[in-house]
Amino acid sequence: MGHLDHAAFGWLTPVLSYVMACIGAALGLRCTVRALGATGRSRRNWLITAASAIGTGIWTMHFVAMLGFSVSGTEIRYNVPLTILSLLVAMVVVGTGVFAVGYGRDRARALFLGGLTTGLGVASMHYLGMAALRLHGVVHYDPVLVGLSVLIAVVAATAALWAALNIQSPIAVAVASLVMGVAVSSMHYTGMIAVRVRVSPAREVLPGATAMQFIFPLAVGLGSYLFLTSAFVALSPTAGEREASASAQQPVESVAR
Repeated sequence: MGHLDHAAFGWLTPVLSYVMACIGAALGLRCTVRALGATGRSRRNWLITAASAIGTGIWTMHFVAMLGFSVSGTEIRYNVPLTILSLLVAMVVVGTGVFAVGYGRDRARALFLGGLTTGLGVASMHYLGMAALRLHGVVHYDPVLVGLSVLIAVVAATAALWAALNIQSPIAVAVASLVMGVAVSSMHYTGMIAVRVRVSPAREVLPGATAMQFIFPLAVGLGSYLFLTSAFVALSPTAGEREASASAQQPVESVAR
């Protein structure tokens, strides 16, 4: 059995991955709150942004954490198509859950279905990302810990969607995002603790790309997207602010006439 190190760079990758999970959760919650106060095309656009933010945040969290993952006796590479597929799965399935909440009339039913769908999507993203691993050996999983990681993902997703429906103030969203970051990180590391690797030393070159060749640049790009989108959402006026601005302009227009 190869020795697994989940933090080869010390606390750097766990802390940075947690920050990325929190940013994705905060941005997704704010966009969902904006969507619930909007109608028509505007609601759809806010929900798409929320789904992309949450999905990107979760994926970036996973692979930033994976930068610190190493196995003694073998190098690690990643299958590029499977890695990209894991990102698409995260966005599409999270989007399904977010839209279920955004357009569902029965909120309890929408919350249940959305949380279940989103949680299973998060877990699918994680294990698709793990399936993209290429190393000299065979990867096994502890089924009990795998089941626990999926349960954590479903509970975390349901809690996030509940927060989107019930939390309005920026401070409450910030607190909820910190909690969600803990939940998502817990799901990831529970899934990683379930990993067992039987190393089979070999001389042939592994297929795929190294983390620094592919994962790191992509994570930096997606992280930049999250920061820029966060700035856009923070600067864009809310529905209440637009209504207040319109109300303030009406008396001025009346006087001018």
